Amino acid sequence: MAGKDRTGRLFLTIILAVIMAGLVYSPSFAGKKKINIRFSTWHVPAGADVQKLWIPMLEEMKKRSNGRITYSIYSGGALGKGPDHFDIVKTGLSDMGYATLSWTPGRFPLTDVLSSPIVCPAKWKGAEAGMAMYDKMLSPEFKDVKVLHINNCVMAHLWTTKRVTRLEDMKGMKIRSPGGLQTRAIQALGATPVFMPLGDVYLSMETGVIDGVVTCPALVKAFKLNEVAKYGVPTSFGCVSEGLFVNKRFWKRVPEDLKPLIESVGRDAYKIAGIFDETWYDSIMAEFKTAMEINPLSEAEQKRWDERFSKMLAAWAGELEAKGLPAKKALTTFKEELGKVGVGFNACPF
Repeated sequence: MAGKDRTGRLFLTIILAVIMAGLVYSPSFAGKKKINIRFSTWHVPAGADVQKLWIPMLEEMKKRSNGRITYSIYSGGALGKGPDHFDIVKTGLSDMGYATLSWTPGRFPLTDVLSSPIVCPAKWKGAEAGMAMYDKMLSPEFKDVKVLHINNCVMAHLWTTKRVTRLEDMKGMKIRSPGGLQTRAIQALGATPVFMPLGDVYLSMETGVIDGVVTCPALVKAFKLNEVAKYGVPTSFGCVSEGLFVNKRFWKRVPEDLKPLIESVGRDAYKIAGIFDETWYDSIMAEFKTAMEINPLSEAEQKRWDERFSKMLAAWAGELEAKGLPAKKALTTFKEELGKVGVGFNACPF
């Protein structure tokens, strides 16, 4: 009897093991898999982008997944310099990350349209227009990654150590450019564009190596450039083209039921975090007025600058058209999509 009992218990153990193995590998249990997202960005750790945008976005993913999504953040230069961040995601050094496309000139030629001189104070609007452009024209430039969103950032302004109130004041000035069409825009105004990492701008402005910088108010504050810039010209140079991307190999490992969640939160990151909207823009610009002299251009002077920008865009489009890229259509389509979210594009040449 004892032998039979032992045999029965062994048989029962085997049966239970088989059942449990079936449960572990069944589709219903596979959907309960947890993932950790290694997130990368060049934004400084203490800045608003990390603290008020990316952490809230990742926390929302964690919340909606009931804890199945966790994350680790690598910000600033932890994994590489700013221009390297697209490749950091592409190669899998991180699983998800934010990259500035304009920092790699020539690599995303048609996507440069997103950095056109436009007046866009809210980043969620830029993401809406950017994704419309992605769906219609720009997706071929992003075959190496999974795109959660691309955008035109918020509008960049001119911040200088010398007063600028008219076009002639720009002649001979050395202005740091973020790349993309801003380089051409600075040249169109008679100044000399200088490309350098944002982290080098403070000292370069302080010591007179450069006379100013074109960037958005958010980064002026994040990099404390308001301490060295004496003047601000709130005309729009547009900004850079940027985006939130996922490594393709990592994306394949993400459970299917979590993919729609990640896509939704990633696309609506700015709305979810409630940052970089019109209210935020007005607030930070009011703050800067206490630290520097802000000089809006007169209506007539703004028209002169827009005419220069328009000619610059026409020349850019002509160069890409000669290479077989539909840049004219990209400009007109972008203007149409911007109009849907109430954003103007006065410099559009077509």
